[in-house]
Amino acid sequence: MGKRLYVGSLPFDTNDAQLQEVFAALGQVVTAKVITDKFSGKSKGFGFVEMGTDAEAQAAIQKLNGSTLGSRQIVVNEARPMEDRPRGGGGGGFGGNRSGGGGRGGFGGGGRDREGNNGGGFGGGRRDSRDGGRKRTDGGGFGNRW
Repeated sequence: MGKRLYVGSLPFDTNDAQLQEVFAALGQVVTAKVITDKFSGKSKGFGFVEMGTDAEAQAAIQKLNGSTLGSRQIVVNEARPMEDRPRGGGGGGFGGNRSGGGGRGGFGGGGRDREGNNGGGFGGGRRDSRDGGRKRTDGGGFGNRW
């Protein structure tokens, strides 16, 4: 299996076929992918190329790193492994309280109180000193009811 290369500073009009064409001159290209925004479909200006062998990958780095593609000077180096990213909910956001966001005017979201009720986003549930500081689920922002 060959090396996966990161290719940065691509012109925004570069597509997968063009990226493959540039690297094919230096060896077998297993895959070539320009990364695009999932909503707009527009290029993010970088991509990944997998070369057939390690030697071909090193040759591509030596030859293409710092070269010009279109009007931009591209960056080519060995891709790092993708880091694990947490999936799904959890508290956080602006102005959060300890149980995950929101108390009185924050943007928080996620999180649950001791009874398992959702805290809501954009304001979250509120804490009220009259009931011992427990989180109330009757109020609090957008996102409470979904």
